Amino acid sequence: LKVVESGGGLVQPGGSVKLSCVGIDFSFSSLHGGWFRQAPGKAREGISCVSRDGGVSKYEKSVKGRFTISKDDANNAIYLEMNNLKPEDTATYYCAAGSRCDPRFTGFDNAEWGPGTQVTVSS
Repeated sequence: LKVVESGGGLVQPGGSVKLSCVGIDFSFSSLHGGWFRQAPGKAREGISCVSRDGGVSKYEKSVKGRFTISKDDANNAIYLEMNNLKPEDTATYYCAAGSRCDPRFTGFDNAEWGPGTQVTVSS
């Protein structure tokens, strides 16, 4: 289940960025989509997921209210709009396809990871 992420970059604190993820060899209309991140020296963590029909979305506590996940079946893509960014949001961001979208992101335990996209929040 290959994906390709894009959209990262250097952003000032309080700024915004929108990440994109395209599914290469599967359909996001058949699988749930998730966003994860890994900061240097830390484990990868789940931050958001959306159900395959787009009706359910989940967020990790630290990003709730600032990040919004969405999907576009026509382009076989999911997105993560990130607002009011903080330095602690600095990480490599990954997307993945999973078997379910749940608050602990366990449906992505066997996910195949793409190359990721770097987001750096700094002035």
